[in-house]
Amino acid sequence: MTGPERANGEHRHRPPLTIYLASPRGFCAGVDRAIQIVELALQKFGAPVYVRHAIVHNRHVVESLKAKGAVFVEELSEIPDTNAPIVFSAHGVPKSVPDAARDRRMFVLDATCPLVSKVHIEAERLFDHGHEILLIGHAGHSEVIGTTGQLPPGAVHLIESIDDVKIFTPRDEQKLAVITQTTLSVDDTREIMLVLQARFPAIVIPRKDDICYATTNRQDAVKRIAPNCDRMIVVGSPNSSNSLRLVEVAKRAGCPRAVLIERRSEIDWSEFEDIRSLGVTAGASAPEVLVDIVIDAFAERFEVTVETVTTAEENISFKLPRPLRDASAA
Repeated sequence: MTGPERANGEHRHRPPLTIYLASPRGFCAGVDRAIQIVELALQKFGAPVYVRHAIVHNRHVVESLKAKGAVFVEELSEIPDTNAPIVFSAHGVPKSVPDAARDRRMFVLDATCPLVSKVHIEAERLFDHGHEILLIGHAGHSEVIGTTGQLPPGAVHLIESIDDVKIFTPRDEQKLAVITQTTLSVDDTREIMLVLQARFPAIVIPRKDDICYATTNRQDAVKRIAPNCDRMIVVGSPNSSNSLRLVEVAKRAGCPRAVLIERRSEIDWSEFEDIRSLGVTAGASAPEVLVDIVIDAFAERFEVTVETVTTAEENISFKLPRPLRDASAA
């Protein structure tokens, strides 16, 4: 919408607003792959396709896939005996889940992000070499549950904060290793890692940062624009770890107020009175259409100029499971 807007029969001036649009934002390669797996399975095998847990942490995505014939469950026990595909979510699952699926001869398509799988493999390797494992992450998050579940009970100790580091007592300081959840705050994780290394100099740290490239890139983009913004909007779901971290990063980087919203209807317009600049980004599981809708909402109330601020280019893609590669080619 351009020009003056008519309200109650009168022209109403729309104040100017610069929107700084962070790039990269939105879908990462792991999320894109996971959604493709469900969509291609529906295309090739028909409905229903069962999905254990939300394929990614975004309600819009989940509802869209439900409308196409996906059936979401939390546990395999909710799925009847069937030849239909069962998809594991991008966050990964404990080993007990694929074991149970094999016992029931289920047809499984694993949508675990390859970068999460890398952490699983590293955890097993370290454990096999006799290390006690520390996992930096958030209690209850699906990825943490999946990573912890790669090893026997008690083999992994969760570290959520520097305070947890201070009270942790290892069995043997010389046989200690650390891994991390992939969607954490880069800065928070670095601080915890430094305290771990200071307290346990022999600790084995990841050979390459476990925090994924997409999480790092999205946080870097927010850091670039946040100091110039009166407000910041992060489009994403409240159960999305990487989206919540973007809100925290924006505040720390100098934005006076940053909020997480899942959809346009959640915008509290009283928060955006008299602003002249707005930052917009999206978590790695939020589709671009939701970003467009938010920008359109502001364009109805402001004379909007959009400036895209790019801090990295992403061209990573991951292979699909073999049973779906022919469907993808078609």
